[in-house]
Amino acid sequence: MTTNNDTPFGLRPVRYRDGSPYNGACNPYYIASNYATALFVGDPVIKVAAGSNTAEYNGFPIGTLPQIEKATAGDGNAITGVIVGFMPDPNNLGRTHNPASTERVALVCDDPNVMFEIQADGAIAAAQVGLNAVLIYTHSGSTITGRSGAELDTTSDVPDADASNQLTILRVVNRPDNFAATAYTKVLVTINQHTELTGAIGI
Repeated sequence: MTTNNDTPFGLRPVRYRDGSPYNGACNPYYIASNYATALFVGDPVIKVAAGSNTAEYNGFPIGTLPQIEKATAGDGNAITGVIVGFMPDPNNLGRTHNPASTERVALVCDDPNVMFEIQADGAIAAAQVGLNAVLIYTHSGSTITGRSGAELDTTSDVPDADASNQLTILRVVNRPDNFAATAYTKVLVTINQHTELTGAIGI
């Protein structure tokens, strides 16, 4: 039986809704030194209410960096965007993730029109394309690769036509190493519960 590799990487921007390739566009956001959670490339994040840098940091004046935290997985939890990188840490230039309780600037793809690739934690049936789904954090991010462990949940919260779900499944990724109806299927999604948009119910 053909199987997929179990290689979670969070959300990876691929292209825009109009079909044009993702061009690397992103915006800087602030991670506070008292935020006790490690963050990785591919992690979905959300803006902190009434939060920004309260002092000049790394060349950014007060209030120019909205503060973020990792988005909570599950129904009804909104997402602002996805981390695509970090500004260099002068104390550790080789560090590819951001450890817990470490002040830093994250680069976030926050455009609601971007489509992302993500690995499902189970199989995706053909009939589930077009439905809504939520995130799941079964895996931790990798401190070696710097990649997120976030996945699309198909096991504990089955995809459904639910406008309050976080993601919308657009299609199975068309690639020779990716197989539908098998665990760890890679799919293209958009953020449905985006902080800059109103969610839409799946079809």
